[in-house]
Amino acid sequence: MTLETTVAAIRPADEPAMAAARELQARLTKPAGSLGDLEPLSVRLAGLFGACPPPLPEPAAVAVFAGDHGVHAQRVSPWPQEVTAQMVANFLAGGAVVNAFARQSGAAVTVVDVGVATPLPAGSGLISANVRRGTRDMTVEPALTRDEARAAVEAGIRVAERLVADGAKCLLTGDMGIANTTPAATLIAAFTEASPEAVTGRGTGIDNAMYDHKVEVVAAVLEKHEPDPADPLGVLATVGGLEHAALAGFILGAAAQRVPVIIDGVIAASAALAAAAFAPDAVAAMVAGHRSAEPGASVALAHLGLSPLLDLGMRLGEGSGAVLALPVVAAAVRVLHEVATFDSAGVSEK
Repeated sequence: MTLETTVAAIRPADEPAMAAARELQARLTKPAGSLGDLEPLSVRLAGLFGACPPPLPEPAAVAVFAGDHGVHAQRVSPWPQEVTAQMVANFLAGGAVVNAFARQSGAAVTVVDVGVATPLPAGSGLISANVRRGTRDMTVEPALTRDEARAAVEAGIRVAERLVADGAKCLLTGDMGIANTTPAATLIAAFTEASPEAVTGRGTGIDNAMYDHKVEVVAAVLEKHEPDPADPLGVLATVGGLEHAALAGFILGAAAQRVPVIIDGVIAASAALAAAAFAPDAVAAMVAGHRSAEPGASVALAHLGLSPLLDLGMRLGEGSGAVLALPVVAAAVRVLHEVATFDSAGVSEK
């Protein structure tokens, strides 16, 4: 589907299904509210699917979108740009953290080249959707044209459609791109109006001097381009990355098909802000997997009204936090399927 048809297909949460889930939670053999955040999560998932109980989020599929960034030339990362392509090869070989976590959780991993600077050989598990070989340097000019940003968004939509068509009942966001926390911070500041200092973190590990410089870069880019949050495609084009735009489309694609999408860290959170700007009802499909140590992630999640399921101090990306949260999401749904009610179990209520 196109961006427009995808956005048009996104509907609000189903209120009767949510009411049914709340009523069922109240009758299960446990004190009301004793499962904490799992109870409203199960209600939200019932509202997304439009039935109580909703289907179990199994099987699940992780899509790792990879891209490179022209802003890398501004020395905002200590890592060389070629690491992006090298890590894509590592994902495909099954040797990354997200692969190990996915094997533990039973999720499939698909890697999508949406903007890697280095040409990649075709391989099992790799979707080639390269829009251009990395973005332009957004400190000098817009990172992407509007057509390029649209192409990346629609590539993400197509990946979501493909994975759901192949049977996925839950989608998980993943990313790879050296220097991609700089556009993520800029996107979050643009959509939330938070200060560059509040949304900029240390990424893959930078010292104080590089951090101060990174904040200055984010501030300068915002001042130069003045991105308008009412124009999400324009924001993605001027200050985003190809993987950020593709993730926004991936999230929209999940929402249009009423499939939950677990948001990983700061890259995915910045993309989720763009998705919500395109279609506010898309938030109904989003589950915040964890609270990244990157400060911008907490700013983005608060703006979206999402509470993270895990808080482990992680800041890896790749989809690692989303995959760790998958069993928690499944448990929230399984409660509605399998826990007895007071009546059926013959248990006295208070």
